[in-house]
Amino acid sequence: MRRFVLIALPYLWLLLLFLVPFAIVLKIALSDTAVAIPPYTPVLGGGDGIGAFLRQLDFENFVWLTEDDLYWKAYLSSARIAAVSTGLTLLLGYPIAYGMARAPEEWRPTLMMLVILPFWTSFLIRVYAWMGILSTEGFLNQALIWIGVINEPLTILNTNTAVYIGIVYTYLPFMILPVYAALDRLDDSLIEAAEDLGCSRLQAFWLVTVPLSRNGIVAGCFLVFIPALGEFVIPSLLGGSGTLMIGKVLWEEFFSNRDWPVASAVAVVLLLILVVPIVLFQRNQQKQPEAEH
Repeated sequence: MRRFVLIALPYLWLLLLFLVPFAIVLKIALSDTAVAIPPYTPVLGGGDGIGAFLRQLDFENFVWLTEDDLYWKAYLSSARIAAVSTGLTLLLGYPIAYGMARAPEEWRPTLMMLVILPFWTSFLIRVYAWMGILSTEGFLNQALIWIGVINEPLTILNTNTAVYIGIVYTYLPFMILPVYAALDRLDDSLIEAAEDLGCSRLQAFWLVTVPLSRNGIVAGCFLVFIPALGEFVIPSLLGGSGTLMIGKVLWEEFFSNRDWPVASAVAVVLLLILVVPIVLFQRNQQKQPEAEH
């Protein structure tokens, strides 16, 4: 009985906070737009039998997503921005994690605290701070002009560059922490053995350290890519009108156009797209203990 309760609690949590809302969104996606409150007409009822239920299914909103270029371009643009941001985060996060893992033991807790310190501040406040930093009159342009690197302010805010900066800054700890955990467990004797066998320090790094930290790299990439794909706040505040991401499109359909059925269809497709990296991440997490044994 205790084992059953222990297993049932997380599944009940998943049912209430994921499956039930998803079923509601899916039902709205199969509904028709209407000038009403809420702005849709339910077309699915549970009292007419299975046959009537199946006959009422209408995938018109999902078909509309394939006919309008805006939606599939938004999905592709979101995937591109998320992938590039993940790569940039890895390039910045791996050296930081490596330095933390090689730092003296007494310094590691302090370095860990510095990595997670931004989480002590509101996410919105941090994004708004970047708006002030990246604006034409912001700190970055003023510093570059004072140093003499540029003569005129750069246009960074309201561009994709600002979006990349915001995503990399926001999700950098999610890359550092799993990579650091993998590097912290690394046996230094393996590197010494590689150097004794004739490898240089750089060769030992590429042939020993990087492969043994692969699980941390994969975990960090998934932890950055999955939320970045559906990001809304950062492209809305730091990106301009030319920044096309599915999170912005989803918000516009819900609150500006008030087309809840189409917006729900966009959300369902986004969730189905996210299922692929989530499943791959789960399989990587399952293989990690097996590889250690």
